[in-house]
Amino acid sequence: MDLIRVGEKLLDRRKIYSAIERILDLRVRGFSQEEVAQKVGVDRSFISRLEKLGEVRRGLRIAVVGFPVANKEELHRMLEEEGVEYIFLLTEAERWDYVRKKNGLELINEIMEIIARLREYDVVVLLGSDYRIKLGEALLGREVIGVEIGTSPIREDRVVDVEGLRGLIRKLAGREGALR
Repeated sequence: MDLIRVGEKLLDRRKIYSAIERILDLRVRGFSQEEVAQKVGVDRSFISRLEKLGEVRRGLRIAVVGFPVANKEELHRMLEEEGVEYIFLLTEAERWDYVRKKNGLELINEIMEIIARLREYDVVVLLGSDYRIKLGEALLGREVIGVEIGTSPIREDRVVDVEGLRGLIRKLAGREGALR
């Protein structure tokens, strides 16, 4: 055992390291900070602070949100390749499924959590209707780059130009001429 004394407390380093490993593993697997906090039994703010302690990325933190998107998988792959940290893309069917599977309170809470999470990013690229882009700008209160894929209301999936979006992401990240 690797025990240390801090004041009146006796701490087990391995227990602390194990908990941190579990937290990071759950986050890498896609669980939200809130979900991880509940599973591990800590406050969400602890998860956030832990991530801040280990953060090494320099430059803009970019998030991409878009719906309804026809070529979701292709876009998702490209965005991951380009190092986008937060990706939330839905098709029209997934968008309606997302709404229908939750009661009003769950939906409001989840949307509020998404908005709070997006506010942590330097730039949010929003793929959507003219109306959704204006709403996103008003809600996020920070840099929102709108990529209009139609006028509101959009009722069917839209194909997004993958290479055009890749170019935008590279410009935002300061890698305009970069080839991967």
